[in-house]
Amino acid sequence: MLKIFKIVALLEGVSYLVLFSNMLIVKPTNIELYKSLLYPIGMAHGILFVSYIILAIMLKFEQNWEFKKFGIICLGSLIPFGTFYIDKKYLQNV
Repeated sequence: MLKIFKIVALLEGVSYLVLFSNMLIVKPTNIELYKSLLYPIGMAHGILFVSYIILAIMLKFEQNWEFKKFGIICLGSLIPFGTFYIDKKYLQNV
């Protein structure tokens, strides 16, 4: 299950960055393209975010993570590039 979590974490991080780039780069230049991309990118990111949190909860009990480690892993999904840092720092040695 850890391998699936790593894949979801990577995809969630990439979708977060794509969502930000859509808001910061595409919106000022082409509002119609922005509106057409917002729903599919936002939906994909939302599904990946929920999957990330659910898998983190499941792994907390499976791997017997401390609450502090679990909290940091969950907070990593809220920060840009956070999931990449979490993978490097907390999930490489597991």
